[in-house]
Amino acid sequence: MAEITLTVEPGRSQGSSASRRLRTAGKIPGVIYGHGMEPVAVAVLARDLRRALSTDAGARALLTVDLEGKSHLAIAKVLQRHPVRQTVMHVDFQVVRRDEVIATEVRLVFVGEALGVHRAGGVVDQELLSLQIKAKPGDVPPSIEVDISELEIGDSIRVSDIVLPAGVVAETDLDAAVAIAHVARAAEVELVTEAAAEAAAEAAAEGAAEGAVGEAEAPADEG
Repeated sequence: MAEITLTVEPGRSQGSSASRRLRTAGKIPGVIYGHGMEPVAVAVLARDLRRALSTDAGARALLTVDLEGKSHLAIAKVLQRHPVRQTVMHVDFQVVRRDEVIATEVRLVFVGEALGVHRAGGVVDQELLSLQIKAKPGDVPPSIEVDISELEIGDSIRVSDIVLPAGVVAETDLDAAVAIAHVARAAEVELVTEAAAEAAAEAAAEGAAEGAVGEAEAPADEG
């Protein structure tokens, strides 16, 4: 994973009013901590943070955070976003080591086209959007691809079926469903309706046949 250098300013004022002033000035309040380091309140230029998190690695980018001339290898562990605009409101930088295994979350991306499912009028539902993993910082992938091209109606892909990059271990339940291929809802309703109509027709035919047999076996009226 490529590293991105990001400069942060220490000694920011804390509190909601101070944070609003920082955002108005184009800065994002944050904190940096980890590996015995006392948490330090910092501020980072919004455009720099946005640029750092806009690479293929996204929010999982490995960062070299420059704090008062001292570099810290870190990740953006927590990003607090505005509930509507989804802009970053606060960021937590966690200091990491290259040789340590960290826990993080990586998004899942479907690749390929499930032609068999589409030909049968079905759909593929994505049950999991991301995967909890453990890996060294340099081994964390920007995303994990899931090939759905071989799926047929009734098939599913589980976490245990995903081919993970070297050095990556899944922490999510291995039996958890990632993708499920099934008949589309409209088609399901049509199948149920057809089955019900067939059942009704069969019942009517059986009833008619039983009635005919009963008439044939009835004794003649001796009058």
